[in-house]
Amino acid sequence: MQTANDIRSTFLGFFEKNGHEVVPSSPLVPRNDPTLMFTNAGMVQFKNVFTGVEKRDYVRATTAQKCVRAGGKHNDLDNVGYTARHHTFFEMLGNFSFGDYFKERAIELAWTLITREFGIPAERLLVTVYHDDDEAFGHWKKIAGLPDSRIIRIPTSDNFWAMGDTGPCGPCSEIFYDHGEKIAGGPPGSADQDGDRFIEIWNLVFMQYEQVDKETRLALPKPSIDTGMGLERLAALLQGKHDNYDVDLLRSLIEASADASNTDPDGPFRVSHRVVADHLRSSAFLIADGVLPSNEGRGYVLRRIMRRAMRHAQMMGCRDPLLWRLVPALVRQMGPAYPELERASAAIADTLKTEETRFRATLDKGLKLLEDEISALGGGQKLPGAVAFKLYDTYGFPLDLTQDALKGRGIAVDTDGFDAEMKAQRQRAKAAWAGSGEAATEGAWFDLKERLGASEFLGYDTTEAEGRILAFVDAANAEPAEVTEGLEVAVIVNQTPFYGESGGQVGDTGLIETATGRLRVTDTQKKLGDLIIHRGVVESGRLAVGSDARLVVDAERRDATRAHHSATHLLHAALRQTLGEHVTQKGSQVGPDRLRFDFAHNQALDLAELRAVEAQVNRQIRANAGVATKVMGQEEAIKAGAMALFGEKYGDEVRVVTMGGGEAATFSVELCGGTHVRRTGDIGGFKIVGESAVAAGIRRVEAVTGAAFLAWAQAEEDLLHRAAETLRIAPADLPARIAQVLDDRRKLERELAEARKQLATGGGQGAATRTIAGITYAGRVLDGVPAKDLKGMADEIKKQIGSGVVALAATADGKASLVVAVTADLTAKFSAVDLVRVGSEALGGKGGGGRPDMAQAGGPDAAKAEAAVEAIAAALEK
Repeated sequence: MQTANDIRSTFLGFFEKNGHEVVPSSPLVPRNDPTLMFTNAGMVQFKNVFTGVEKRDYVRATTAQKCVRAGGKHNDLDNVGYTARHHTFFEMLGNFSFGDYFKERAIELAWTLITREFGIPAERLLVTVYHDDDEAFGHWKKIAGLPDSRIIRIPTSDNFWAMGDTGPCGPCSEIFYDHGEKIAGGPPGSADQDGDRFIEIWNLVFMQYEQVDKETRLALPKPSIDTGMGLERLAALLQGKHDNYDVDLLRSLIEASADASNTDPDGPFRVSHRVVADHLRSSAFLIADGVLPSNEGRGYVLRRIMRRAMRHAQMMGCRDPLLWRLVPALVRQMGPAYPELERASAAIADTLKTEETRFRATLDKGLKLLEDEISALGGGQKLPGAVAFKLYDTYGFPLDLTQDALKGRGIAVDTDGFDAEMKAQRQRAKAAWAGSGEAATEGAWFDLKERLGASEFLGYDTTEAEGRILAFVDAANAEPAEVTEGLEVAVIVNQTPFYGESGGQVGDTGLIETATGRLRVTDTQKKLGDLIIHRGVVESGRLAVGSDARLVVDAERRDATRAHHSATHLLHAALRQTLGEHVTQKGSQVGPDRLRFDFAHNQALDLAELRAVEAQVNRQIRANAGVATKVMGQEEAIKAGAMALFGEKYGDEVRVVTMGGGEAATFSVELCGGTHVRRTGDIGGFKIVGESAVAAGIRRVEAVTGAAFLAWAQAEEDLLHRAAETLRIAPADLPARIAQVLDDRRKLERELAEARKQLATGGGQGAATRTIAGITYAGRVLDGVPAKDLKGMADEIKKQIGSGVVALAATADGKASLVVAVTADLTAKFSAVDLVRVGSEALGGKGGGGRPDMAQAGGPDAAKAEAAVEAIAAALEK
């Protein structure tokens, strides 16, 4: 028997031998198509190659593409488990020609592979072509030798493929397998074509036109080929099965589910095992590609898939989480073809276990509420929408999970009532933003968010993606349909790799480009929790609402920012280990050039403490440990030891970032929605460049990492060399030379101070004095004398004169300093404080202070220093 893995290898190997490049599967989150929630076909990763936007170094390719159809217009979720061929996850095998070969070669390759390599009997095959595609019809007759009766012309859009309303398009040719008369159903195009006798196994798309508008279709200069064949369908055919779930790959997962739940794989829980097998694959691959369960967008679809499988596990009587225990079986089956499964296996198992543990805590309560409500229903009644909404809002039941739970009982849900409750909740949320200040400002974005929905953030895994422009908001809060060169505007798209400023991390910058214009993003902000606003200036051309856009984050700036952000987490942990657990974050700012971290601590860090913190952080960086992220309930995360960041607003669900290692399992565990490095070694190095006080009991550390660390170190080294060159010595000799220079300076300053004192006191001949009203008065103006030396000089003159008043004024930098001294025998008659205030007033100053025998003051006008000395003299005459 050919296993599914054998079939995949044979397919890829056949086309590789025929000149095709084997291209790895692209991620399930498409980066190049904003219209898709998930990658749902092999051609998605080649979309820009087909349209000519992108060039690759090959013109033929073949892939085994992982696909998910569980959201948007391609949603098979509700049918999974109940039918033979519906899946949320499947593999699509395909071969592609980008302007190289066309219909004849594509048909020849397909027929050779199917009939010779796989050995499918030619008499069991028939094909369809678009009704006017005589060329394809003729090739099938010539190459396959099929009679006219087995080449069926189909006039509908089923056999004409289009990328969208505009763009590349062309006729299709589908290959069907006839399971025989024992199976009900007719050939394609017949009245009973929906039966299971004739099963499509391969679709060949002949991309030969470009749809310019509704009326205009032009021939492409280089027609191309895009094919798609479901691996599961082909495996069923080659393994003699009529049900995809009976092929070896899925059967192995079904049996693993049966073993883990101790139930019969083909017994009463047959549907449940099929649901678990399918949903395990889609959940695991989505998690491996960076999607985590959440209440918005792709994360919400993942949660719906996971919880549907988890409910079926509960129906089978599993008391403990089931899905995470099946991950090894999945990795054994599909890991060799998709190594990302092996790499992410621990994260997959942990995410599944965490989500199922959380869900089980509320599942029983929700199901009890559901049972109580069902028992009260009359015949033919629907479950009230208010009940379905309560299950959703309180117990985390997606609407389709409730519908699935009622499906076997033939009970429908009042979806209109559910929608009304959802709308009422939005209105309540909107009303909660009413107010003033920040709330009012944020409230201005509420209508926009309600109308457009949350922005899907793709930036945890990429810095480039495509999005669709949903709205512009200009400076006047108007929403223009189009913006032109020079206009400053805010842009909202449906999905974006740009990080909106939050949690202390600055917003991204970069470019938004469409076919008609380019906008330079200068800042990105986050409003109302999950509405991402790109602010910038139109650099060229024009951009219009509804256009597809290429969004490119400044990757170098982002890398530097996330290195600083991850270093902040390590710094926080290192500070707590060094200083104590009283250290808690009180604020932070993370940018591309440095980080700033404020924390509770009552005293400055000494050099030894700073070095210890640096050493711990750098030790974690050198260890190059992995950085892991998972989504948890807030309370659960905090109980598990996660640190909450100051000022961050958290919802019921939080991202928990763990990093580092050592004797403990992890070095840092924090709640954080920011972007981070993949491994601690990506930080590149850490250096504290500043430590200071911010407020009472709050200290601030500033640091640099990576390229910023290197730039800082180089700047410091340049300063060192310039200082050494100035002194004409080697850098290593600087400490000794600086000590010598300082010693020489102190000696010179002492000598200078002594010389000034001698000058002020008459150079040993006695200070110059005069007698005023019988009082000896020594008053002088001294240029360039430091104010701190005046008191000492005044005391020396007092000693010389024995009895009297001394007034010394010193000038420097346009200002004046004044000291007045009164000998002890005169303090009852003259107060130095009163006299200095007289002098200060003459200098243009106010006040002054000191003791009756010694006081000082100053003034802003040095030119009036002499007048101040004379004003004091005049005061002695009164």
